[in-house]
Amino acid sequence: MGKPILGYPIEAALESGLFETVMVSTDSEKIASIAKDLGAEVPFYRSQEASNDHATTADALTEVLLQYSEKGRTFDNACCCYPASPFITAAKLQTAYELLIKHKADAVIPIVEYATPIFRAFEMNDHKVRFLWPEYTKSRSQDLPPTYFDAGQFYFFGTQGFLRKGHFLTDNTVGMPLPASEAEDIDTEDDWKLAELKYSIWQDAL
Repeated sequence: MGKPILGYPIEAALESGLFETVMVSTDSEKIASIAKDLGAEVPFYRSQEASNDHATTADALTEVLLQYSEKGRTFDNACCCYPASPFITAAKLQTAYELLIKHKADAVIPIVEYATPIFRAFEMNDHKVRFLWPEYTKSRSQDLPPTYFDAGQFYFFGTQGFLRKGHFLTDNTVGMPLPASEAEDIDTEDDWKLAELKYSIWQDAL
């Protein structure tokens, strides 16, 4: 849609006015150059250990926070924005921060409701299907509770709690529901095309 996809979360973070610094963690000189052109900082490169196929988001964030600490900088709160997240806006980040403070939460995670009840899900083995949870076979869809999945956009969190626990999901993590039209986990070319379609519709509606 005319600019690097990394630009969307960077612009949202800068426009939100919430952050002392907006930085990009990467092991790529090309991505670092793009990030700097878009207004973000790249104060250090990500290590091999935090960049391999088995490294987690938590690994990368822990490294970032410890690197800053070694430079004498610490932060009460932080937000990890995924790079392929064109639906992040400054307003969403501001809402998430307000929820974090209001609920004294460990973290805030944007979530999207499943379109159909997962309690009626099937599993398939050797081409044959069966209910994953047979106890809900006779339940009406409207009687089942809503369930949600991680929107894959950002995590707003308290840094000290995260460093102690090493993860976001605690018994004090707050969900921030988003409409499915404003979320798309981009892993494949088809995901990308669907995200472009959703984004175009979303922008036309604004």
